[in-house]
Amino acid sequence: MVDTTTTPVTTPTAPVKTQRDDRRPQGDKRGGGFKDVEKEFQEELLGVDRVTRVTAGGRQLRFRASVVIGNGKGTVGFGMGKAGEVVIAIEKAVRDAKKNLLTFSIIDGTIAHDLSASYKAANIFIHPASKGTGLIAGGSARKVFAVAGIKDILAKQRGGNNPITNARVTMKALATLKKVPRVTPKVVPVIASEEAVVVAPKAVPAKVESTSVKTEAPKVVVAKKAPAAKTPAKVAAKKAPAASKAKKAE
Repeated sequence: MVDTTTTPVTTPTAPVKTQRDDRRPQGDKRGGGFKDVEKEFQEELLGVDRVTRVTAGGRQLRFRASVVIGNGKGTVGFGMGKAGEVVIAIEKAVRDAKKNLLTFSIIDGTIAHDLSASYKAANIFIHPASKGTGLIAGGSARKVFAVAGIKDILAKQRGGNNPITNARVTMKALATLKKVPRVTPKVVPVIASEEAVVVAPKAVPAKVESTSVKTEAPKVVVAKKAPAAKTPAKVAAKKAPAASKAKKAE
């Protein structure tokens, strides 16, 4: 038998557009709204603790937040805040950190010399490092160095493990850092590249030879007088006195 049943053909229908589909995506800010303001300082949360205060009416539960802030160019601050909510406690800690800012000089991503400090039970030793070493530090000190803008450093903490105490001892060590005077580089005059410079020769005035010929007068040579030849008469006269002397002798 031949199957004569036919399957119904369904034509695709366009999706129905609702009012929600006409809304702009969330990333499109053309319609207005609030823009994110760039923060002046980087914020690093050290910890949030729950603290209690015992009063006559009972215990009061609050939150304590400790924050480290920095601009990445040698400025760092530490602050704490307490409130009934965590968000408000962090805001108070940031405001407190902005009141206690510390500025120091960074040379090639590290510090100028060795540092050591102690605060309560915590001790810290900080040494400058060569380029490419990185942040070799732990705990609160690493976060302080990161927000301050230090890239290469060696640090060792000893004593207490309290993050607040370690942050304070790190700030105390950075406060003892000596200021390095900035040396302004000398301005070297720029020498032009040696190129073949064609210089036109200076015009030399041609020497004009005078047509007048100098004629020197001929030198007159005066002939010397020849000695006069002796005559035989004079010779005989000279011999005559000799003959007279001979006659007298006889």
